[in-house]
Parts: sequence; structure tokens; C-alpha cells
Amino acid sequence: MQSRDSTAAGKTAVLQNIHGTMEFLRKYPPFNQMDSAELAYLVEHCQLRFYAAGESIIKPGDGPVRHFYIVKQGRVVGERPHSARRGTETTFEITSGECFPLAALLGERATRTEHLAGEDSFCLLLDKAAFVRLFSQSAPFRDFALRGVSSLLDQVNQQVQLRAAESLGAQYSLDTPLRQLALQQPVGCAPDTPLREAVRRMHEQHVGSIVITDAEQRPQGIFTLRDLRRVVADGSSLEQPISALMTQKPFHLAPDASAFDAALAMTERHIAHVCLVEQGRLVGVVSERDLFSLQRVDLVHLARTIRHAGRVETLAALRSDIHLLVERMLAHGASSTQITQLITLLNDHTVCRVIELCIEELGDPGVPFSWLCFGSEGRREQTLHTDQDNGILFDTRDRSEAEGIRQRLLPLAQRINQQLAQCGFTLCAGQIMAGNPALCLSRNEWARRFSAFVREATPENLLGSSIYFDLRVVWGDESGGTWLRQQLFADVAGNSLFQRLLAANALQHRPPVGRFRDFVVARKGAEKDTLDLKTEGLTPFVDGARVLALAHGIADCNTQRRFAELVQRGVIDALDGAAYEEAYHFIQQTRLQLHQQQATQGLPFSNRLDPDSLNHLDRRILRESFRQAQRLQASLALRYQL
Repeated sequence: MQSRDSTAAGKTAVLQNIHGTMEFLRKYPPFNQMDSAELAYLVEHCQLRFYAAGESIIKPGDGPVRHFYIVKQGRVVGERPHSARRGTETTFEITSGECFPLAALLGERATRTEHLAGEDSFCLLLDKAAFVRLFSQSAPFRDFALRGVSSLLDQVNQQVQLRAAESLGAQYSLDTPLRQLALQQPVGCAPDTPLREAVRRMHEQHVGSIVITDAEQRPQGIFTLRDLRRVVADGSSLEQPISALMTQKPFHLAPDASAFDAALAMTERHIAHVCLVEQGRLVGVVSERDLFSLQRVDLVHLARTIRHAGRVETLAALRSDIHLLVERMLAHGASSTQITQLITLLNDHTVCRVIELCIEELGDPGVPFSWLCFGSEGRREQTLHTDQDNGILFDTRDRSEAEGIRQRLLPLAQRINQQLAQCGFTLCAGQIMAGNPALCLSRNEWARRFSAFVREATPENLLGSSIYFDLRVVWGDESGGTWLRQQLFADVAGNSLFQRLLAANALQHRPPVGRFRDFVVARKGAEKDTLDLKTEGLTPFVDGARVLALAHGIADCNTQRRFAELVQRGVIDALDGAAYEEAYHFIQQTRLQLHQQQATQGLPFSNRLDPDSLNHLDRRILRESFRQAQRLQASLALRYQL
């Protein structure tokens, strides 16, 4: 009987076609970045090995890894034991041009995952001594080995930035630390300084603000040119102490915060200056002008224009500016999280202004109310392609009063829905809009409806839960929304059956990857050869994070922040959480690029993508991102015994 080593020797051959193998490797990172001498050294020291389908390539019991593997043909799968039951689970699949197991090789340890041939496969094997030499001599290879998949994502982001920058001429980053932009010796004064003296200092230093500090340089307030115009209009004395006129407790960030953080704060809070505070002391001030001096998109100005628009037609016209904003943010290297945050924020401003204009048009209904948003807007994850998911919450003294208030609010709600549609927010086909009487409810009516969702988990109610339970208040008093969420957590925490059914519902949308194919795409009709980035890619992450967040009383609705909180609480493993966040980010980034391309070409928005339109690197990471969604669903099935 032949030994394993002799059998392996029979399956292994020294490479003869060095040139052909080099051409093969040049298609894939990091080999496409290595110079010819480095690549030739790698190929000359490689052996080609055949593995039959199902054959083990390396496993934990083999001891410290002795080779670096590159898949030349076929498919390799990773299997690891289930943490809570017998058997194994597939954790990844890799195909031609991909390599393994870097972490184990660099750590001089055994692999923690068994690698099996998913089908008849050929791998290139580089022994450890040659790997170490190549690692020391080739910077691209060393960088790739140290950073693994993250380096692939960086390459994708660099490609996106380069493509966008070619058309815009932009060469700066939204991640620039504020300490690089700030006025390092901010103009300040004591609280008892007369207004006249404070204004003189601002004029002499050519600044638009002065920070009021105590003896230890702790900021107490801020006074700006906008405040000065108000003071002059009021006829206030210039001899008053600045402390009587300043804005108290000015907003501040740390010097290491990014330019994006400052732009977001200015946009959200309607301010033009951000103080930089380190260990309680004022160390700088960043203004709108500092951000715009970098030729940055005028985010704050755009938000201000939206909030003060006099007509709905103006708001509708500003949508093209938001499209341009997304294009430039992609060029500036903004992440999908940053972009969706800002799109949502500008959409919030638009919604608020539409509500105000409609109240001016129809008259104040005389009833305080809160405008609720659900779904992606509730999660702050909106893209350019969005429809309306909204409702109204109001308070009543008793149940009999609710119907009368509802009838007073419905005409206004319906007008708001119509005007939002004019601004590009598509009317919801499912009538999930405030103008629907079923979604214009008192606080207690909302609570009863949500309790019914939890108590009677019908398919319709489970679908409703996936939409309505991601809610927040966009306009009006936020206390009703906070109370409603607290009631919801109490209902869900005490109902394990609902949690299990909600988890089962989260498994309905399967990621579009198959065991024997790259991607599972539609086979016929107008959608032939495409997959849905939203429903098949993002929804598994959104639904999975929601189930676990609701079960553990996590108030934040944002998917990535939910994962972060779940990791912090020990609900999911830190490495798994990071992988889920990274995968979600990449799919969302791909979706944003698709929407931007459609907008540029004047095409209708769609979430459907032909994966063959992607380059090899994008395809590779998209496939692995979908597989992370599969892993999340597998963990839900295990956790809830589905």
C-alpha cells in the first residue's frame, strides 16, 4: 500500500511552463504588482499539485504550515467544526488566483481551518523557505501577506477613487485629520470681555468666530459673525460682556477626528464652526471655510440651502446637487457608511423642509405630531434610489380622541407624501406612508400595533416587523419614538417564539452564491444574468443584525453599529463582526457605484447587477462578501435551531 507521501509525490510535478504560469499569475493581486524577477523566482520555486474533489489539502492536525498555496484551477473550501453542535460548516470558498493560508504561515502555526478540494483542483505550492525569501525581498508581496483581504479592499477603494478623480481632478481625502486643517492658535477671550473688544479681535485676526474660554483654556462658549448680525439687529449694547451673548457649550471634536466628522456635524447641527478640544483644553477651531479651502464639496451650504428653500420646486432641483455630492464623495475616498449617512442627513433636511412648506400652505393643523421614518431611512442607510416609508405619531388624552385628530392630520400627511414624491422620493407601492390612515396613529395605537406584530407573528406581521421596527423620528418631538422603542424591546425580550420566527424570516433572502458556481443569477426575462445587490446581498445582513439587536435590546437601528454593539456585548465573535461589517460595506459600496453609473447614464435606478461587468478583483471580493452573509445566516439557524 502506498504511503501518503508517495501518493502525493505522484500527484506533484515541477513546473515546466514558467512563462505560462507567470502570465496566469499576472492576472491576480499581488502578483500583478510584483516585478518580473520576483515573479520568476516565485514560479521557479513552485510545484504543481493535483487534489481530487473532497481531498484534504491542509488541516489543523498537520502541524505548522510548510507551504504557501495558490489555486491555479478548481475550487478550495474551508471547513471548521461547529462551535455548538457536531459536524462542520463551510467558512469560505476560494478559486483561481487566490492563495492560502497566510495567517498560519506567518504565525508559524497550524491552520485553524481544514482546506478541502471542493472539486478536482490544481494548486501551486511554494515551500516556506522560498516564501520567507520572497516575503523579505518583494514589497508588494510582503504588503499583501501582512494585510490579506484588507489589502484587496484597499485596492478596490483606490481604483474607485482613481476612476472618479480622473473626471473630477480631486486629490484629497475626507479622512484628513482636523488638526491639519484647524487654526492652531484660535482667537479667544475671557467671559467678561466687552463685545466691542471681542469684535475688534475678530476683525484684526480675519476670523469669523471667537471662542470664550476660562483661565484653564476650557471652552465656555463661541460667538460668530452670524451672532453679531443678530446682536446688531436687536440694538444690543456693544459694551455688554461677551458671556451674555455667546452660544454656550460649543460643539467640539478631538483633533484626530476627520474632516468628514466636522462636515457631518456642521450639516446636522447647522453650525459653521467646530472647536477642537484635547484633554479639556481648546487647541483649535475648524470653520466651513477651512473645509472648503480644500475644494471640498460645500456640504454645509447644501444643507442650509435645503433647510431654507422657499418652494418644493427648489428642493426638487437640489436633488441633482446631491447626486453630484455622491459622485465627488466617491472620488474623495468616502466610505459607503459616510455616503449613506450624508445622503440620509440631506434627505432628512428635505423631509423637514417639505413638512414645513406644507404646513405653511395648508395651515397648522393645531395638533403636535412626529414624523416617523422606517426602513433604510430609519437605519440611516439610504442611497440615491429610495422610496417613502413613513408615518405619523401623535398623542391623545384618551382613545376616543384619536380618530378626530387623525382626520385633521391626514390631509396634511397626504400633501407631504405628494410633495416628497415631487422631490424624488418615490411613493411606496405598499402604501407605507403617513397619508395612509393605518399609519397615522396615536402613541398607544402604534404600541398596540407593534405588540400585535410580536404576539401574532403571521407572515404579514413578520414582513411588517422588518420594516417598522427600524424607526426613528425625523421631525417633531422625539420622546414618542423613544417610548415606542422601549415598549417594543419589552415585547420582544419576553417572546422567544417571535425571536425564532423573526430569525427564520431573516433566512428567506439567500445570498446569490452557489456551491459549484461563482454567482447564482436570474436565468430568464429582463433580469437574466443579474443578481440583486439589495435583496440578496444587503438584506441578509440587515435582517440578521435586526434580529440580534432586538433580542438584546440594542437601540441603534444602523446595521453596522448594531454589529459593533453586538460584538461589544459578546453576542457575536469580534472577528465575525468585523467580517460582517466589512462585507456589508463592500456590497453597499458596489451598490452606490452602480446607482451613480445609472444616474450618469440617465438610466432608471436598479439594484440589479451583472457580475460579469465587474473586474476580477471586484468579483472576488463581492463573492466573499456574499459568503459572509451565508455564514451569518448559518449562525442564526444554529442559534435559533432552525
